[in-house]
Amino acid sequence: MSRAARLLPVRTTAAVLVLLGGVTGGAAPASAAPDATPPPPSASSTAVGGGFYDPPATVTGSPGTVIRSEAMTFYLDPLRLVPSAARATRVMYVSRDRAGLPDAVTGTVLVPPAAWVGPGRRPVVGYAVGTQGLADRCAPSRQLAAGSEYEGAFVSGLLARGYAVALTDYEGLGTPGTHTYMTRVSQAHAVLDMVRAAQRLPGTGLPTDGPVLLAGYSQGGGATAAAVELAPAYAPELRVRGAVAGAVPADLVAVADHLDGGLYAAFALYAVAGLGAAYDLPLDAYLNPHGRQVIADVEGECVVESVAAHAFTRSSDLTSDGRTLHDLAQAEPFRTILDEQRLGRIRPTVPVLVTHSLADDVIPYAVGRGLAHDWCRLGADVAFSANLTPTHVGGAVPSFAKEFAFLEARVAGLPQPSDCWWL
Repeated sequence: MSRAARLLPVRTTAAVLVLLGGVTGGAAPASAAPDATPPPPSASSTAVGGGFYDPPATVTGSPGTVIRSEAMTFYLDPLRLVPSAARATRVMYVSRDRAGLPDAVTGTVLVPPAAWVGPGRRPVVGYAVGTQGLADRCAPSRQLAAGSEYEGAFVSGLLARGYAVALTDYEGLGTPGTHTYMTRVSQAHAVLDMVRAAQRLPGTGLPTDGPVLLAGYSQGGGATAAAVELAPAYAPELRVRGAVAGAVPADLVAVADHLDGGLYAAFALYAVAGLGAAYDLPLDAYLNPHGRQVIADVEGECVVESVAAHAFTRSSDLTSDGRTLHDLAQAEPFRTILDEQRLGRIRPTVPVLVTHSLADDVIPYAVGRGLAHDWCRLGADVAFSANLTPTHVGGAVPSFAKEFAFLEARVAGLPQPSDCWWL
């Protein structure tokens, strides 16, 4: 069964790519050393091929069912000299693809070692990471164990505040099939079902009815936005208190227009590969031989490799008739497929914080602000935080303090002043 889509974005700026360099896009991470007795695996954990990331021959169970789990160590550095004190467990769990069919997704559950001292029960943050790449070796659960996950610092900040973190790998990243990059429904399902799996995982001490928070930036912002929109219908039992969505690629057509032929053209190529797999598109009918080779290449790359190899690639050089991504987006079946990924049409029922830099060089500021405006028109409780920090990655940093404060206020049950009056 083919996996789903991926369209565009998420983090990376030349400066940060240099910083993360061989970290994010390097060889497969070393195996992680256990740091605790792993919770017992589910009875359904017989796998094809025997490896942890190989799903069972038949995936059964309700969304969030834990298929298997094993202890791992979350390292804070690529030399693996500084392990996190958090109890880390790699899990495979049941989710649903964009068509509602069951599939196996992997992820990581992180629980602080100290007892929760805040109000009520320990919250779980369903955390959605930014673009990792399409190769299975790029999966966050692998990179956390290798000390090469570039969002490890923010995750550590959540753990330091006492929150448990349920971090999905997304559909098809780590597991067989094409990663469902930026497919609205499958990404939302992966995030919400990861939280369900964390609450059901034995030995974590997490309550099945405890408070839930959602957070993510760029691709993760899109996944978070989709999850907070779909949570009331898809996962009504989850007690979601609020969501932080940064640099959200809410309109993939606008993002694709911005990326095509630019430094981050690789993210648009990820989208082509992912959408083709998600919707069983005959990509060979649209791509010339060079285009087919490029798409095959990105499916085996992590983000740093892709940005370096495919910068300034123009889509018109890859198509069989010279059409651009913009041209294809105006024609069927692409017009309908891209429209299905649009965010901002369903009202979140909990407070949301949307952040974006006016100087974002990957996802246009107008796209993120437009999402906040659309949610306001639907009657949602929206806070909007803009900044002027240059670049896509740089724009994330000044938002950290406000994001942590927003999450703490939701845990404390405080009201959120809405910014809809000026959006």
